Amino acid sequence: MKTSLWRIMASAMIPAVVFTACSENDEPGDGSASGDGNGKFVFATTVQGSNATSYVLLTGESLDNGNLSTVNNGLLNDGATQWVFYKDFLYALTYNQGNAGTTRSYILNGNGAMQARDMEYRISRFSSYGAYKNDIITMSTGDGPDNLTDSHGYKPKTLLVTYLDVYNETSRANDTSTGAYSMENFLGNGEYVTLAGAEQSGSKLYCGAVPMGLSQYGAAYDNGKWIRPGYENLVHTEAGGSGSGAYKAGELVGTQYPDECWVAIYDNENMLNPVLARTDKISTPCGRYRSQYYQTVWAAENGDIYVFSASYAKTMTDIRQKTSLPAGVCRIPAGSTQFDDYYCNIEAQTPGGNRSFMRCWPAGGDSFLMIMYDRPLTESNPAATELAIFDASSKKLTYVTGMPDDVTSIGKTVYSQNGKVYIPVNVENEQPAIYAINTATAQAVKGVTIAATDITGFGYMTPVK
Repeated sequence: MKTSLWRIMASAMIPAVVFTACSENDEPGDGSASGDGNGKFVFATTVQGSNATSYVLLTGESLDNGNLSTVNNGLLNDGATQWVFYKDFLYALTYNQGNAGTTRSYILNGNGAMQARDMEYRISRFSSYGAYKNDIITMSTGDGPDNLTDSHGYKPKTLLVTYLDVYNETSRANDTSTGAYSMENFLGNGEYVTLAGAEQSGSKLYCGAVPMGLSQYGAAYDNGKWIRPGYENLVHTEAGGSGSGAYKAGELVGTQYPDECWVAIYDNENMLNPVLARTDKISTPCGRYRSQYYQTVWAAENGDIYVFSASYAKTMTDIRQKTSLPAGVCRIPAGSTQFDDYYCNIEAQTPGGNRSFMRCWPAGGDSFLMIMYDRPLTESNPAATELAIFDASSKKLTYVTGMPDDVTSIGKTVYSQNGKVYIPVNVENEQPAIYAINTATAQAVKGVTIAATDITGFGYMTPVK
């Protein structure tokens, strides 16, 4: 069975990523939904009390049935933005806007209990993440070093990478001093990019390349060479916005080329000198929530890379930056570095033919689980509270039935095994539960229920000696 690190990362915060290959990818690891007699399922939970919020790591034997309680049970912890299960280690990645995040890891010990490892360290701000061999990789695009400042005092946007070695419990960052990691003019049109996810297939890493527009550095380069004619008034003349929507004077925020999709393909974890694959059948390959970028570039079990686009550029204010392309999916065949002619219009198969999705993950074989919006992205406050199974072979989208009423949110991680894919579901005025979805029938069945406010992550772990 191929699993992928990114498949467990269905987080609500970052257009981020999840893990599944047996030990290399984003799903939580091996073991059936009832465990294999050696390990346990681990649930990261949030418990909201009248005066405080607690975070508890619980263990259980099954996903398909039972009830678990946090009362006098489990390991208290500091919580996380994203829980990442990888190679029998659990990492609590914490994101803080503009600052570093505190990260530590956990194991299942020989007594079957969760245990915090000794090392705690700070990692760079991240907007996406993935894994390669023995490393969990966090990524963001930020300002480059002082020595690369231009004549205007602007720094080039640069790829910032942190590598977390899960076995040695160490961290290291990439060396940005030489300019080799510059993300300026990444696609040949002057714009800088950020990366959404990192899917390992064979020895290669496939990353969605998300064009961000022109930085101060890019807009000023060669007297505005990269500003498209007729787009000059999109360059901000003063700073404004707040949080993830903040901008500086001299920036052109958002791509000038919304009707194309790019994937960066790296030979190894050094993330240098990528091959770029391009298609004009779909738009940007990512999901999005604030400053986080969700991975939508996934490998099927046969190694084919499926590239999904939610067409978030439909939400841009200026018509010049809106995409005309519907939410859809294209493919890079196993072993290739270019798109083939595969294409499916996912949006056309939704109610009304105009809805998109928030996130997606591999669900076994060439099936994918998708969190769908309840209305078009262009309408106000779309809620991502529905699920669907996409069969890549038949190009068919089937909405999941058997879900509870009054769903408030869908969980951040998934687990696939034996023709089923599991995901946490939060319901108003009820305790959260794991739901099992049959990928052949798209039928959901309620599994283990947890007495908590939220299930923020789950996966399967075996004891580490």
